[in-house]
Amino acid sequence: MNILVVGCGRWGSFLAWYLCSIGHRVSLYGREASPHFAAFQKTGTNGLVTLQKEVVLTNELRWDKADCVVVSISAQSLRTFMSAVPQGALDGKPVVLCMKGLEIGTGRRLSTIVEEYAPRARVAVWVGPGHVQDFVAGIPNCMVIDSPDPDTKEFLVPAFSSSLIRFYYGSDMVGNEIGAAAKNVIGIAAGMLDGKNKTALKGALMSRGTREIARLIKVMGGNEITAYGLSHLGDYQATVFSMFSHNRRYGEAFVRGEAYDELAEGVPTTTALLSLGEKHGVELPICTAVDAVLHRGEEPEQALADLFLRSLKREF
Repeated sequence: MNILVVGCGRWGSFLAWYLCSIGHRVSLYGREASPHFAAFQKTGTNGLVTLQKEVVLTNELRWDKADCVVVSISAQSLRTFMSAVPQGALDGKPVVLCMKGLEIGTGRRLSTIVEEYAPRARVAVWVGPGHVQDFVAGIPNCMVIDSPDPDTKEFLVPAFSSSLIRFYYGSDMVGNEIGAAAKNVIGIAAGMLDGKNKTALKGALMSRGTREIARLIKVMGGNEITAYGLSHLGDYQATVFSMFSHNRRYGEAFVRGEAYDELAEGVPTTTALLSLGEKHGVELPICTAVDAVLHRGEEPEQALADLFLRSLKREF
């Protein structure tokens, strides 16, 4: 299969490497001004992934040459990207979204943005746990592919599966997209606990975080059990504990007053989730606490105390 991977950052470049390694013909698109693209042009590596010689680096989006499009860009850039896609260019093609986020201004799920601009595309999401550093070291993991179209899932799961990644068939686009996005907010909260030497509270964070997001998924029409699957709870090890987690590291750096320059999708997702919570009448205490620290200047110690020392109530 001819696959176009859009986005040559850390995850996008891994996707190109992985898909090539399992036998697909892969083109990797990046902007000419991108330092990631320049690094691959010059050395063939970004320090994490060394691309096979068969991977075609390109700064031209040749939709006609692609049987499938895999997208790995910033979630907040998706609308701008889709608005520039020529009408009809994605008709009938699987478009696989590999970002975990929500549109900050609207709370929209990313698949619905693709459907808005390319209604005849076969949209899917690829979510779940895993870091580039582990995968390239040969450490396997389990992930999920979901789509509103059963035939698209049936096509993609066998085509993308290998001994390195075992894919499960998703059955809840709402739950998988909300869960995948929300786990980044939990990751920021985990980093804040690490930064304030309250790591022991991560168990409570994981338990209550999953419950919080399950309530939101349910009221939005999804299946609350999805929060306990690979897209959310199953991704906690990679997000809440891993040294490679950008969101965890961002939260830790933030409460310590240190600079952190890598993309943390959980920051805009916090705002988007709170707007969804307000819209649907769902209390999101962890998201609220993270927002209070990130955007309203509340002292982390106070926000964390308020979060975990709330009024007495039943657990379930």
